[in-house]
Amino acid sequence: MAITVYSAASCVQCKATYRELEKQGLSYTVINLDETPEARDDLVQLGHRQLPVVTAGEVHWSGFRPDRIRELTAATA
Repeated sequence: MAITVYSAASCVQCKATYRELEKQGLSYTVINLDETPEARDDLVQLGHRQLPVVTAGEVHWSGFRPDRIRELTAATA
């Protein structure tokens, strides 16, 4: 399952999300909205207005959510 984190350079919650994903041993791709502002439209269509936005298949959420990251870990085990 491909995990993507939409983030921005100054986002503290984004950095916490990276750390938790790495702690759980999950690989992910980062899309930095500072460099790819057109991706913001996709996130708004999904209903998100806060960073980070994490997508994994059909699952997506915004904000630092270690509980959701642990659910991903269990789903990929």
